[in-house]
Amino acid sequence: MEKRLLRSRQNRVIAGVCGGVGEYFNIDPTVVRLIFLLMVIFGGISAWIYLLALIIMPNEPNMY
Repeated sequence: MEKRLLRSRQNRVIAGVCGGVGEYFNIDPTVVRLIFLLMVIFGGISAWIYLLALIIMPNEPNMY
């Protein structure tokens, strides 16, 4: 089965972007959230990356 980058429905805090990235790379979504937060504080560009991913990444399909 092909692995796709999707916004998570289970690991969602705001929009599921960090949860989806964590699931795709098989790491804890909390680590991804912390990395994004640090990038916002020290770099500033990750907020735009997050918004772009929110627009581009499709939602995970319902399994019910």
